[in-house]
Amino acid sequence: MDLEAHRVELTGYCYRMLGGPFEAEDAVQEAFVRAWRTFDPDRGSLRTWLYSIATNVCLDMLRSAQRRALATDLGPPAAAGTPLGVPLPAGAWVLPAPDARVLPADELVVGRETVRLAFVAALQHLPPRQRAVLILRDVLCWQASEVAALLSTTVASVNSALQRARATLADREPAPLRPYDKALLERYATAFERHDVEALVALLHEDATMTMPPFPWWLRGRADIAVALSYPDSGCEHARLVPTWANGGPAFGQYRRDDGGVLRPFALVLVEFSGERVVGSTTYLGDHLFGIFDLPMSLPDPARTSG
Repeated sequence: MDLEAHRVELTGYCYRMLGGPFEAEDAVQEAFVRAWRTFDPDRGSLRTWLYSIATNVCLDMLRSAQRRALATDLGPPAAAGTPLGVPLPAGAWVLPAPDARVLPADELVVGRETVRLAFVAALQHLPPRQRAVLILRDVLCWQASEVAALLSTTVASVNSALQRARATLADREPAPLRPYDKALLERYATAFERHDVEALVALLHEDATMTMPPFPWWLRGRADIAVALSYPDSGCEHARLVPTWANGGPAFGQYRRDDGGVLRPFALVLVEFSGERVVGSTTYLGDHLFGIFDLPMSLPDPARTSG
C-alpha cells in the first residue's frame, strides 16, 4: 500500500481545509495511520479512501478551532508610525506552506492560485463541509457523485452546498495575479538587502499591502509603506535573504545579524508580484516556520568570512 504517493496532494487538500501547514501534516499522518488499519481494496481505491478519512479528520479538527485569518481580514489599514498592537497567537493566522509540500509536481503551475494566502483565507469563511465540497469540486475537480459518496450525502446536497460556498466566496476570492518577469525577484532581493528604500518603493503597486503577523497591524498604499520601510529598525537594514517558494509564489527567509556576527532567522517573507509591481508582502516574524521550509537556522556573516 503506497501511502507516500498521495502525501503531497493530500497535504494540499488538508492545508486548504485547515489553513495551517503543521495541522495539515498532522491530519495527513492521522489519515495514513487510519488507512493502514482499515483500508479494504474491495471497497474502492486507496486515494478515495484516504480523502474520505482526511476529510473526517479535518472536520473533527475544525470543530474546536477558531477561524484563521490574514491581517487584512481583521480590520482597516493602519497609518504608518502607529503601534503594532498586541500579537495574536499562531492559531489566529493563515500560515504559509512550502510549495513542495502542498502542490504535486504536475500542479505547480495550475494549482498556484488555489494555495495563495488570500484564497486559503477566503476558504476559512466557509462552514467546514461547504469548504470540503468547494475544494473537492472546484479545486480538485471531483464529480458531484464522487463528493456525495465521500461525504455520505446526496448529489443534490452537494450541489446546494457548492452553490452556497461559491456565493460566499464571490466577494472574497482574490483577483488573479498577472505574469511577472522573474528578474523582478532579483531586483527586489537586491534592494531589500541593501535597504534601498527608493528602489523598493519603485517596485510597489500604488495600492500594495504590507502585513506582519503575529501583529494585526497592516498598511495599504505605496506612501505609507515607504514610511515604514524607512525606519532604521524596519528589518531590511543588514538583512540577508534566502529564496524559497510558498503558497504558489516567491518567498524569502530573512536573516539579521546578531551580536556575535551570526545571521539568525528574523522572518519568513512572502511577496506577491503582479505584472511589474509588488502588490503585497506578508512578513511572518520569528523563526517558527523556518524548519518546515528547510531553511537553515543560522548563516555565516559574509562580512566576517570574506577575505
